[in-house]
Amino acid sequence: MDTYNDIYLKARKKLRAAGIVAHDLEARLIISAATGKTREELVGFSRLFVTDSSISNDVDAMISRRLNGEPVAYIVGEWEFYGMPLVVNRTVLIPRIDTEVLAREAIRMLRLRGGKLRMLDLCTGSGAVGLAVAANIPDCRVVLADSSDDALAICRTNMLRTRLSRNTTAINVDVMDRPPALLGIFDAIVCNPPYIPTKELMELDMSVRDYEPVTALDGGEDGLDFFRAIIINWPTVLREDGFIAFECGIGQASQVKEMMLEKGFTDVSSYYDTLEIERVIIGKRQSLTNV
Repeated sequence: MDTYNDIYLKARKKLRAAGIVAHDLEARLIISAATGKTREELVGFSRLFVTDSSISNDVDAMISRRLNGEPVAYIVGEWEFYGMPLVVNRTVLIPRIDTEVLAREAIRMLRLRGGKLRMLDLCTGSGAVGLAVAANIPDCRVVLADSSDDALAICRTNMLRTRLSRNTTAINVDVMDRPPALLGIFDAIVCNPPYIPTKELMELDMSVRDYEPVTALDGGEDGLDFFRAIIINWPTVLREDGFIAFECGIGQASQVKEMMLEKGFTDVSSYYDTLEIERVIIGKRQSLTNV
């Protein structure tokens, strides 16, 4: 009979042999999901014997899925973003650490404004960015918008899980269209849109290409379709002194900045991710006359 630690060591060995870099972390996540115990609880259980044989079977099944290329986040059903464990499945993108730059800068700029605030999170997916803002700025009302009902179902689950339903709302919106009537006015719009050029989708890593939703990845021929639509159509729901913050792909920052400047945005700035890539672009909207 194996102990909890035995099962963990076997899982880690298989993942390591397959060349998975984060084999230690992923083994712990899988054991935690299979046993229903937190990683902290497993430390105390490590020397205890596992009497439920189904746990080993569940771990083996999860390891098999991982070795076939499925991301561990989908296997265990959650992923941490900005200190919050969020539910994820294959209808939403897995939140990346790069996107924490978008959340961090939105939080920073909104705190500078102060007072009662409203923010719109377009292409929200799991709700990661908007929920991070809501968690860190209690006086900010956040509208989480997406065109996928499946993604919105996950988003609403995360609203409840994070206990942020009081200051968040999830709605179905197609950002390629003009804003719906009665949406209101916002101090900020944040968006992590689909930005992979269509021709590059097949070049993505298998774990992304074969498992994550293509509608959340495909940004059109040059990857910029969503930026164009939002920059043209959505400033009408932004206060004249508000801002738009985008996450963008490698090599897209200069084009996004140029589009924003052409449409009257000012103080357009870049913010870099941990790999020193221009990842987030923010511009202030001081006048709606040029829209």
